[in-house]
Amino acid sequence: MSDTPKRIVVLGSTGSIGTQTLEVCRWRGYRVVGLVAGKNLDLLSQQIVEFQPEVVAADEALWPELRSRFPGLRLAEVTQVAAWPADVVVAAIPGLAGLPGVRAAVQQGRRLALANKESMVAAGPLLWQEAEHSGAEIIPVDSEHSALFQSLVGEPLQDVAELILTASGGPFLHEPADLSKVTPQMALKHPRWKMGPKVTIDSSTLFNKGLEVLEAVQLFKVPIEKVKVQIHPQSYVHSMVRFQDGNIKAQLGPTDMRLAIQYALTYPHRPPTPLRDAPIPERLDFYPPDTQRFPALALAYEAGRKGGLAPVVLNAADEIAVEAFLNGQIGYAQIPGVLEKVLQQTPEAPLTWDNVYQADLEAREWARALLKVKA
Repeated sequence: MSDTPKRIVVLGSTGSIGTQTLEVCRWRGYRVVGLVAGKNLDLLSQQIVEFQPEVVAADEALWPELRSRFPGLRLAEVTQVAAWPADVVVAAIPGLAGLPGVRAAVQQGRRLALANKESMVAAGPLLWQEAEHSGAEIIPVDSEHSALFQSLVGEPLQDVAELILTASGGPFLHEPADLSKVTPQMALKHPRWKMGPKVTIDSSTLFNKGLEVLEAVQLFKVPIEKVKVQIHPQSYVHSMVRFQDGNIKAQLGPTDMRLAIQYALTYPHRPPTPLRDAPIPERLDFYPPDTQRFPALALAYEAGRKGGLAPVVLNAADEIAVEAFLNGQIGYAQIPGVLEKVLQQTPEAPLTWDNVYQADLEAREWARALLKVKA
C-alpha cells in the first residue's frame, strides 16, 4: 500500500528541504526516527518535541543545551544518524559537507532521497559503486531531476536523445545590463523561491543549473553532450526528455518541492496531496541560456567534459567564491573568474574517495589564495 507507515531520517532537518520533508511526513503520518541539523537550536528543539526522534545529530556546540532540554535524547554523529535503521534517508545537507551522510546511507542499502546535488556531482561513480554493492536506491529530490526520473520510468536509456533541464533565469535574466554592480542584497532576491544564501546566489549566476547538469550526467549515466538547458521563466515545466524518434516527454506541475520529496518517499506510488488542483499558467516560454552573460554555466559544462576531479574542484571554488561575495570581499562579476582559474588547476588523479576530499581541500586553498581571504 502507498501509505504504509515508513521510518524516515532527515539530514538537514532545519533547512528548506528538511522542513518541507517534515511537512510531507505529517501528510503521510510517517515516523521520523532521525534528525540532523546544524546550529538552529530553537527549530531543532521544536522538531524534537513534535517528532520524538530516536537519534539526533547537530553542531557539537548545541549538545550541552540539547542534553539539558531533552535528558533522554540520544545524540550521535551525522554518519551514525544517516546509517540509522530507516526506510528512507532524505539527504538535504548542502555542499560537499553532505557527502559523508549520503555515503553512509548508501552503504547501509537505504533508499536515498537525494537533495544534495554536490554529492552526486563530486562522487557519482563512487556512490553508484557503493549502491551496487549494498542494494541502495538513489532517487533525486531536486525538482528537475525528479521530473527526469519520472519521465524515464519504463524507458530504455538507449532511446534517449537528450535530457533538457529548465531554469527560471533567476533575478538577473535581463537586467541590470552591468552585473558588476550587483550587490549581495540584490542577488539574494530570487523572483520565485526562498532558498538558502548559497543556492540563491548560485541560481542567480546559473551555476546552480550547471551543478544540475553535472548531477544529471551522473544520476542518469549519460554523456554531458546529451544534457541541455532551457530558460523557462514560468518554472512550470521542470524538465523534458527528447527521444530518438522525436517524441518529447515533459514533467509539469507547480513549483513546490514537497511534490518531488513525496515522490521520492512513496515511489512508485502517488498518494494525493493538497497541491493536486494547482492552476496551470496561461503562457509557457522557452529559450536557450546566455552563457556570455552567465559564464558559470559554461564552466560547469567544461568541468563535465574534463571529468575526473574537475567537478569537485569547480564546486569547491564556487563555495569559496560565493562566501567571499556574500561577505563583501569580492564583486559579483568576479565569481566566474575565480571558478575558471581554479578549474584550470584540476589535478590529474583518479576519482577515489581520498582524492575527492583532497581535491576539494586543495581547490578551496587555491580559491582563497586567489581571493586573498583566510579560512
